[in-house]
Amino acid sequence: MFYDTALNRHGLSHDPFKAIVSPRPIGWIGTRASDGSLNLAPYSFFNAIGDRPKLVMFSSSGYKDSVRNIEATGEFTASFASRSLAEAVNATSVAAPHGDSEFEIAGLTPVEGTLVKAPFVGEAFAALECRMTETFRPKGLDGTPSDNYVVIGQVVGIHIREEAIRDGRFDMATVKPLARLGYMDYCDGGDVFEMIRPTR
Repeated sequence: MFYDTALNRHGLSHDPFKAIVSPRPIGWIGTRASDGSLNLAPYSFFNAIGDRPKLVMFSSSGYKDSVRNIEATGEFTASFASRSLAEAVNATSVAAPHGDSEFEIAGLTPVEGTLVKAPFVGEAFAALECRMTETFRPKGLDGTPSDNYVVIGQVVGIHIREEAIRDGRFDMATVKPLARLGYMDYCDGGDVFEMIRPTR
């Protein structure tokens, strides 16, 4: 099949776009508002975009508390979303009123960063402390800004729990990263195997 996305007449019961672009890592973004209230929200439009310097990005559909808080403070965290915390990740996706802490809603421990004041999830196997480098609204082909808000941050500190380290590596078999598929589907990576990049 083929369909033109301008018309989006795919004939399927659900739009397949996000299922095709999968699996996607989940950015579990922690922020502190300028009034001191805490916010935690999962974003499946999230990824690393470079390692010199270490940069991550996430995109929010709409201007939500995470983006508002980051623009106000310039800081955020990205806690590692694992299979063991899947239900908590899902609980923090609730549309809570500003000022209500998703940490409290999900029964999670907020831990203030070492280099930033934004909180991360104490129960997570790892967390990135980030400082915002830029935010913007990407444009479509017609030049009109979308309703998406992209945040890019430089990773200034990394927390890793000792039980997640094996043989000098952040062990995927132990942490079982949670990823978003299409629709309401998730995966935790299943079997873990290694492929070495070929050389000439």
